[in-house]
Amino acid sequence: MSDFLFARSLMAMSLAFHIVFAALGIGMPLLMVLAEGAWLRTRQPVYLELSQRWANGTAILFAVGAVTGTVLSFELGLLWPGFMAQAGPIIGMPFSLEGFAFFTEAIFIGVYLYGRNRLSPLLHWLAGVVVAVSGIFSGIFVVTANAWMNAPAGFILLDGRFTAIDPIAAMLNPASLHEVLHMILASFVATGFAVAAVHAFFLRRNPTSLFHGRALGLALAMACISIPLQIASGDLSARAVGRLQPAKLAAMEAHYRTQAGAPLLLGGIPNDATRTTDYALRIPGGLSLLLNGRPDSTVIGLEEFPRSDWPNVRIVHGAFDLMVLSGFAMLTVAGWSGWIWWRRRRLADHPSLLRAVVIAGPLGFVAIEAGWVVTEVGRQPWIIYNVMRTADAVTPMPGIAVPFVAFTVLYVVLAFVVVTLLRRQFLETDASNTPSSPA
Repeated sequence: MSDFLFARSLMAMSLAFHIVFAALGIGMPLLMVLAEGAWLRTRQPVYLELSQRWANGTAILFAVGAVTGTVLSFELGLLWPGFMAQAGPIIGMPFSLEGFAFFTEAIFIGVYLYGRNRLSPLLHWLAGVVVAVSGIFSGIFVVTANAWMNAPAGFILLDGRFTAIDPIAAMLNPASLHEVLHMILASFVATGFAVAAVHAFFLRRNPTSLFHGRALGLALAMACISIPLQIASGDLSARAVGRLQPAKLAAMEAHYRTQAGAPLLLGGIPNDATRTTDYALRIPGGLSLLLNGRPDSTVIGLEEFPRSDWPNVRIVHGAFDLMVLSGFAMLTVAGWSGWIWWRRRRLADHPSLLRAVVIAGPLGFVAIEAGWVVTEVGRQPWIIYNVMRTADAVTPMPGIAVPFVAFTVLYVVLAFVVVTLLRRQFLETDASNTPSSPA
């Protein structure tokens, strides 16, 4: 593998690992706050214990997320100096604001963890609210930087240099709104389903556990409310990508030829040589209808762009289909959960539903990983869309295979540590539970 591919692979691996903790860093504090809020409202001890357990898990995930985020900051400077030299003055503001949000979150996590018996219940809960809000804003600022790479704005390109830089306009670029909505909602969905899956697993073993019953209810509530909003934000995102990055949209849909009444392709294997997609299920006029609201409207195909500007269609289309499939599978589980709750007001004694929740647990993170593949690979060969190519932005280090292997080992070790610590948390919780009537 060339140094260039090693550099890209190292960055991709680091991002793929970090994004899991970034999403959990947005979703877990909200669950923590919801649990303590339920305790303030009802004074039921189970909610207080739940908030404490989720707070401990949040602290573990926050610590690992900080490590992986620091690795990414080093990689940006070492592997992508061409990009940082040009883009640094523009993305410096959102990254600085993200740092401010990160340190605010870190401070108030400390206040929340060690102030439980030193602050009034309301002040302690408000400290948790600050943690949750800071985590959300941290995600927002980072995503605006990525959105700028997809829809660059806030500068004038003069003789290959960025001039007249307006960092506010850059942050408020045309891609910011839909990317931020999609990522924040994705974090709530992924965290909600993952946490619900853990507690559903324990409920299958002990259906009378009040702790796991209440936990399942809160986590599923967050997931079930967020998933339809996420599907709607996905539709908004697809329309925006169609306007801002038509080549990416064409790759997502494996749409090679410009045509009116473009069909929507489900699945299939794209073939660049023949410009067809084999084995796909075609819905006539579906793509035109989704993008433009009319089944006879024209949709631009990849043929309108130079072959050298095409992303990898197979990867982008496959990742897009995986993301959509995962989203609709979670929507189905959410709808089933809502139906059961409406009819019975109980979830813990429905084994088939619990099994479905356990199976759906990883799907939120599968969708997030697939979505970021669509976002990043779909932008290729550009690191800044239509402004700077990826090949011109990277400066691979000699012998980069060594840090690639080293960081791979580091991430495996970190993953093992996180799983071990979280497993211990849940096993201790399960052992300390006394049977009672579940939610």
